[in-house]
Amino acid sequence: MSDGKENALGLAASAYLRSARHQPIQWHEWGAEAFAKAVEEDKPVLLDIGAVWCHWCHVMDRESYENEETARIINDLFIAVKVDRDERPDVDSRYQAAVSTISGQGGWPLTAFLTPQGKPYFGGTYFPPDDRYGRPSFQRVLLTMAEAFQKRRGEVNESADGVMGAIEHNESFSGRSADLGPELVAKLVDAATKQFDERNGGFGSQPKFPHSGAIDLLIDAAGRGGDKERAESAGNVAQFTLLKMAAGGIHDQLAGGFHRYSVDERWVVPHFEKMAYDNSELLKNYVHAFQTWGNPEFARVARGILRWMDEWLSDREQGGFYASQDADDSLEDDGDYFTWTRAEAREVLTPEEFAVAAMYFNLRDVGDMHHNPQKNVLHVGATLDGIVKAVGGTREDVRALIEAAAKKMYAARLARKTPYVDKTIYTGWNGMCVSAYLMAGRVLGLEETTAFALKSLDQVIEVAWSSSEGLAHVVAYGEGVSAARIAGGLEDYAFLATAALDAWEATGALRYYAVAKEIGDAMVARFYDPVGCGFFDAEKPEAPIGVLSARRKPLQDAPVPAGNPVAAAVLLRLFALTNEAKYEVHAQETLETFAGVVEHFGLYAASYGLALQREVEGTVQVCVVGSDERAMELERAALRGYAVNRSVVRLGDLKDLPPALAETLPHLPVGESVALVCKGNSCLPPIGSVEELVGAL
Repeated sequence: MSDGKENALGLAASAYLRSARHQPIQWHEWGAEAFAKAVEEDKPVLLDIGAVWCHWCHVMDRESYENEETARIINDLFIAVKVDRDERPDVDSRYQAAVSTISGQGGWPLTAFLTPQGKPYFGGTYFPPDDRYGRPSFQRVLLTMAEAFQKRRGEVNESADGVMGAIEHNESFSGRSADLGPELVAKLVDAATKQFDERNGGFGSQPKFPHSGAIDLLIDAAGRGGDKERAESAGNVAQFTLLKMAAGGIHDQLAGGFHRYSVDERWVVPHFEKMAYDNSELLKNYVHAFQTWGNPEFARVARGILRWMDEWLSDREQGGFYASQDADDSLEDDGDYFTWTRAEAREVLTPEEFAVAAMYFNLRDVGDMHHNPQKNVLHVGATLDGIVKAVGGTREDVRALIEAAAKKMYAARLARKTPYVDKTIYTGWNGMCVSAYLMAGRVLGLEETTAFALKSLDQVIEVAWSSSEGLAHVVAYGEGVSAARIAGGLEDYAFLATAALDAWEATGALRYYAVAKEIGDAMVARFYDPVGCGFFDAEKPEAPIGVLSARRKPLQDAPVPAGNPVAAAVLLRLFALTNEAKYEVHAQETLETFAGVVEHFGLYAASYGLALQREVEGTVQVCVVGSDERAMELERAALRGYAVNRSVVRLGDLKDLPPALAETLPHLPVGESVALVCKGNSCLPPIGSVEELVGAL
């Protein structure tokens, strides 16, 4: 606060909340205490939802929440509540829906005005400190909303009740259908290809997000038989998009990894924040593309994502993946950490290196950033052959100069003040990262990557999982602070169970299968709707505040894969390993619950398409038995070509197996490394050669 004291957020665990502890606002954390105070003082609630990586959240903090006059208005007329959307996705998702109903807008910062009972009656996103951008000043909005609450209470309550009704209606899907055939998968594939940007790659126009789920759906479709035209189209869209993103400014050309999205349709100028979940899913995309087409560029980009995550997003000592890296160091920065003028590049490079780097990274006198036109976002502006033609030498000479320049520029960038890394370790996002690392480690032959994935998974399970209490949403906070346990949501359970199943496949260690089954059973017990079918995103709270009373069944990827299709995929995998019909029944019921409406979500229902493909095709398990060089060759062959319904299980022996495999796998001669291709309750005869295995698959 202005006198050097801290407000109540000084006691918060979240990095985002703690960053506001010196603001002159009398902030409260989300909870019953804040709303009880609002009832007692008969004041409306000002709700601010944001994140530590969110640029416009920081802008509004500095312009409004650090302004003494604005703070006085808020402290006099409101009870102020601040929420970290990463820490409380259940709160964020519901109030996003509410504000979208009111204003047609969503995003962060989310600014909502609530009754003392937590019901929203007005809201928006960013409000400027004065009238601009076609938006009213924040102070004007504050005074108007306070006056409405004080003098037109009936209208406020009526509006709030209307919003609550709209949310509850929007969250109740009436799309139940038993039509779960391949035709529905094909419709979702076609929906993605129809939105393809043929010039720039990706889907739709600006702003442009990666849509990793859609890319995986297309890669899977490309490897299928049947409709060759659809498969070829899907493959072209996926490959072109991945190559265009890799060449763009959304891809950090120096450190590896990807920024959250591009503000333009050409992938050039990104919002510079980097998220764990974007990079985990893009890592899978590039690995799956390399599996399918063998293009070394896909493997190079995947290794770059791993390099960045290893360096910046990993707790190398304990295990675990951090949440995000901020877009910029300060509001004056505005991407300056990541961008370059020609003079800055020339200062750290030799003339030969600069001549090549200026062409390759498209360094121009007039660059890409509005606030400083000399600043360039590094993106590929010329091919190796084009540079060779311009400067002479060989492709190898040019490649060596580019690599040398990139190393020097990255070293120089490291001397700049680095944007903040939120070292909070979230359960669900760690599950996603573990799965991506396991796949990358296996396909690219990176033992250290696989080992770190298993170390991280062990850490999350040890800290966050309890068979009696369930999963916690947060494994650890980055600043070493402790806090009350936040219950895990559906996504935490679904992603961690997925990671445990992936670990079982990679290692053959039965303990990972066992914990996946435990978490899967708990997921059904805590979130499954036995009446309407499908999964709720959160357990029903005992005393819900405001819109937390609305039950949600997430279907849409936004951008994290939606909880319902991921949960259905977990259950289908468990069914294949246990032969327990309850898993298949719940999975089918979940998919049927949304089958009547899912095609309307198109691109945003890609995770549903992947889960449905698994159901339609049935799980194919390739069990590689043995530990010698032949077994390794068989495993590599089994991993060629991505197919969502194929599991490749590495088994040292056949002593400890899940029930279904124990019943299905035949008795084998001791000492022979073989692969067994199994589907349903039967397996093909043991296969000993790579050629036979490729043919069988």
